[in-house]
Amino acid sequence: MRTSQLLLRSGLTVVAAALPIALTAHSAAAAPRGISVNTTGSSVTVNTSDCPTSTNGTFGTASLLSSGQANFSQGRQVTLTGTSTTQSASWSNVGPGTYTVIVVCKDGTTAGTQSVIVTAATPTIATTASPARGVLGGVGGASREYGTVTLVGGGALVALGTGAAVWYLRRRAKPHRL
Repeated sequence: MRTSQLLLRSGLTVVAAALPIALTAHSAAAAPRGISVNTTGSSVTVNTSDCPTSTNGTFGTASLLSSGQANFSQGRQVTLTGTSTTQSASWSNVGPGTYTVIVVCKDGTTAGTQSVIVTAATPTIATTASPARGVLGGVGGASREYGTVTLVGGGALVALGTGAAVWYLRRRAKPHRL
């Protein structure tokens, strides 16, 4: 009986110690960077690095939607060109107005969506850009990347809580021990 309890406690301690390391390893994976949209006069250009695979030199499709268009296929579509590290597309002779740029990779995934305002005098980019690939529901519900200090601090808190729980349970099992 004592041996099985000791093995159970040791196993739980090892799992609790490995948990922060496992959670940190997921954040090191390459996260999508989304798209970058620029306007110059009546030209609109989109750049991305989220579509690295190509078929016959095409990496996907970019579409420029005006305010009345809601479907990807309704806009002005352009083929993404470039290399496996950066891809781009551009439109010329774009009239003044508010547009939405959508980039869909060759594998069917959406690299990003962003609104852009084209004016005759000064082109500007709208400040209400959508997050690349939407909200990441399985990663805490946000698309923000946390730094190393935050992850190490969280791991330290988990380790401290685990140590406190182990100490409390050992003390409760044998009241004469510290």
